[in-house]
Amino acid sequence: MGWFKRLKDGIQTATKFKKETPDGLWHKCKNCSHTNTVKELRENFYKCPKCNYHERIGSYDYFELIFDGKFKELFEGLKSYDFLEFSDLKSYSDRLESAQEKTDLNAAITVAEGKVNKKPLVIAAMDFSFIGGSMGSVVGEKIARAIDYCIEKGIPFMIISKSGGARMMESAFSLMQMAKTATKLAQLAKAKIPYFSFLTDPTTGGVTASFAMLGDINFAEPKALIGFAGPRVIKETIKMDLPEGFQRSEFLLEHGFLDFIIDRKDLKQRLDEMLSFFQVSAKAS
Repeated sequence: MGWFKRLKDGIQTATKFKKETPDGLWHKCKNCSHTNTVKELRENFYKCPKCNYHERIGSYDYFELIFDGKFKELFEGLKSYDFLEFSDLKSYSDRLESAQEKTDLNAAITVAEGKVNKKPLVIAAMDFSFIGGSMGSVVGEKIARAIDYCIEKGIPFMIISKSGGARMMESAFSLMQMAKTATKLAQLAKAKIPYFSFLTDPTTGGVTASFAMLGDINFAEPKALIGFAGPRVIKETIKMDLPEGFQRSEFLLEHGFLDFIIDRKDLKQRLDEMLSFFQVSAKAS
């Protein structure tokens, strides 16, 4: 991987500005067109210093922001492949090869174990740059194995969702991951291990309809697009104009679908508070 260096015993440290953020010296905000340096953007938690727009970032960026400097990647050997020999405008095999070369990732999700202010946490973070963060069989399998790992070790679990939904190139095998991940999360709940669901822009389709909305605490970044079908599809279906801000995290918070919205600069501290709360609650019960 070009984004971090490997150390002995599997421990990794983020070292470089990641590929989902713009390359080059200057960066132009997609929301307000303000221009600032890439260095300034990174130092500001990958947010626009003028309008606070949260740029889309990758899994390793989140690991760098959340963990205490080091983390251990889990299940990195799992890799998507074209078991159905699917083809549309191009073969699924070619799409996978192209995505792997572009992102240096094997799948649309990466799982890592680390500590947040010395408190253990396992995070499964999705990457939108890998075929739109679509949920294929490897995504479901990594989440399932991460949950088994958390149950075995007694470690809290968090998923950072960023996805266009189910991966249709894997047909029913992709849709099966909705039930699979929901079932595994029920096992995690039975073991009384907390699950935090962090929704980022965008979180849509089968991901929203499954694990993204099943957290003990569901929270999101500001102005993240969250929903099942896209707003254009809904508008064309119901033949009505949609409310302002429809399917943005602020709209969902107002209507009871989220517990809170968190600015990226406050994310680590809030996670620390939640981990402390659930630890105390577990001891009390």
